[in-house]
This record gives sequence, structure tokens and C-alpha cells, in this order.
Amino acid sequence: MNAAVPIPSDSQSLLAELEQVRARFAAIVSNTPGLVYQFVLHADGAVSFPYLSDGCQALLGLTAADLHAHPQRFLELILEDDRPSYRDAMHASATALWSWNWEGRIWVDAWKDVKWINLRCTPHALPDGAVRWDGIMTNITDSKVEQEEVRRSRTRLAELTAHTDRVKEQERTRIAREIHDELGGNLTAIKMAVAMLAARLDGADPALQEKTDYVDALVDRTIEAIHRISLDLRPALLDLGLVAALEWQVKEFDKQTGIHSSFSTNHRDIGLDNDQATALFRIAQEALTNIAKHAHASKVTVKLARLRHHVSLKIADNGSGIRQADRAKPDSFGLRGMAERARALGGTLTLSHANGGGTVVAIKIKRDTVRDSLIAAAAGATIAEENISTTK
Repeated sequence: MNAAVPIPSDSQSLLAELEQVRARFAAIVSNTPGLVYQFVLHADGAVSFPYLSDGCQALLGLTAADLHAHPQRFLELILEDDRPSYRDAMHASATALWSWNWEGRIWVDAWKDVKWINLRCTPHALPDGAVRWDGIMTNITDSKVEQEEVRRSRTRLAELTAHTDRVKEQERTRIAREIHDELGGNLTAIKMAVAMLAARLDGADPALQEKTDYVDALVDRTIEAIHRISLDLRPALLDLGLVAALEWQVKEFDKQTGIHSSFSTNHRDIGLDNDQATALFRIAQEALTNIAKHAHASKVTVKLARLRHHVSLKIADNGSGIRQADRAKPDSFGLRGMAERARALGGTLTLSHANGGGTVVAIKIKRDTVRDSLIAAAAGATIAEENISTTK
């Protein structure tokens, strides 16, 4: 009988170390959420899974042995709509040998349910022309559901904001017209009556004449206040179009603030409906208000342009500019309101530094956009940054 061949002590040490490494790897894999795997794309286009951890069945509803024997079943799990992006990502990673990061939906027949999964893996080129990826797959269904709920919540909030803006503008219009028609008409009648009374007095009683003149002047001041309040609520020039309203607003801004202001447009007919024109006008008003309060500017330019597919509005000043910290302030409701209005119109609002100092507010709105159909896209307004020159 042959005696057993003794194993050299060095080999025993190596085997012990190898066993420790295997134990550590198994412990790490067993405590890793998801599926740890190796995937190979062979030169002839065939695929295989050389390694699959025990998380295979929990994630995919397939045993590791089943997927080893039928590796094509993984692609069959992926919903048909998501397969092209999976293939594209795989081939792009194989070609450039960069990390493969993909997420998509699979149908798990064992539970008759759809799951979202994410795979992250690193490619390695093999001598025979194949590519092997080492990576991990995880279940991201919960986070996707949360993201969708956040998106729906933002959409509902955007719808509510847009509805509130419309109702507010309608109420402004109603109140402005009632003030102008009812109060304005009554004050005009009072002024005529006072004028008739003053004519009959004909200087007979100086004290009464003085009182009559006082009432007449008071009526004039009240008519002027009514006119100003009505314009603040809704400029009647908006009924004549956005260009007329902006021309008036810029002139009023120049007169009230003493800041030299100019307005220009490349077309009198901008091609926006009443809601869009009103929203763009309100954005311009808010931008001018911000300039008056914070910019310390001496010059403002407002440029309105009708382009082929868009309407562009740029409001530039030569003031002190706006800091990034100011944009992120929790109480920056003016900037957020402007961005919300632009987004609700299916447009964008950008803030940038003007050449030579100051700030440029640029709004771009699609001309052929139906406002209500774009509310679903208003999932959070953002203020982008972009270099926009104040000169053309």
C-alpha cells in the first residue's frame, strides 16, 4: 500500500490563505444587497454568466443554475421597450471599455410583477476577443416609485400654480375693469356735479368756493389714484398686445426710477396667446422690480424678439450683478416665481452675468406650444446659468 504524499508546508500555507480569501469573499457577497455577477460577451456574440451569487433568485426569480445553463434568459426578462437601451449600453461599454451603468425594467414571472433594476459593472478585455464584466445588480424599484411620486407631486403643484396664476390674472382683470368703469364713472359724475355747483356759487361765498375747489382737487387726486391702481392690477395696454404693454412698462420704469431704460422688438406681432403674453409681461415686471430694488443700475435694456420657433425676451442691466448665493436663498420668491411662470409656458429662464457687469435675464418660450399640454413637464423650475451677451 502506497503511503500518502505529504503536502509541503508552503503549499499548506497557500491553501489556507486561499481558503481565507474565499471565506472573506463569500462573506462580502452574502452581505451585499442584490446580485454579484460576472458576465461575458464572446467574440461570436454569445453571452455567459461565469459567476452568479446567491442573490440571483431573489432578484431575478431564476436560480443561478438556470441562468448559467440559459444565459439568454436574462435578456428575455428585460421589457421589450428597454432592450434597445440595454444592448446599446453593453456594446458602448465593450467598445470603449468604460463602465457599464444601466437601469431598466424586468418582468419577474415568479411574482408576476415588474421590477426596476440597476447594473453597474467594469469591463475587462479577454485574450480571445471577448469582454468580461464584473459587477452588481440591485433592485431600485422603491426609489423609482418614489421618484415617480415626486414627479407626479411636482406636476400637480405646477398645475395648481398655473391654475392659480390664471385665476389671479382673471380676478385682476375683473377688479381693474370694475374700478375703472364703476368708480371711475362715479368720480367723473361727482366732478361734473362739483363743477356745476361751483358755477352756481359764482364767488358768492368764498368759504364755500374754497370747499368746492378742495373737493374738486380731491376728486382729481382720487381719479388719478384709481387710474394708477387699475394699471397696477392689469395695464389696459395688454389688450393691445405684449409689445404695447412692454413699451408702456419700460417707459413707466424709466420715469419712476430715473434709470435710463430702452425697449426694442423685431416684430409688432409676437404670436403669443393672451395667457402667454400676460405671463411674459409679469416676468418682465418682476425682473424690473428686482433691478430697481437690488441692482444699483444706471441703464436697462429690454429686447423682445420673435424667432422662427421661439419668442425671446432679454432684460439686461449694468448694475452690481447677482451672486450665486442670492439665487439659492430660501426667500428668493421673485426669481422662483419668474422661473415657474417660464416653465409653465414650456419655456426656460436663465440668469447670467452681462458683459461689463450686471445681469441678463433671458426667457425663451416656444411659439407653437399649447400651454396646458406642457404643465406635465413643469416638474420643478430651475434657474440655469449661461453666458449671454447683452449686445447683438
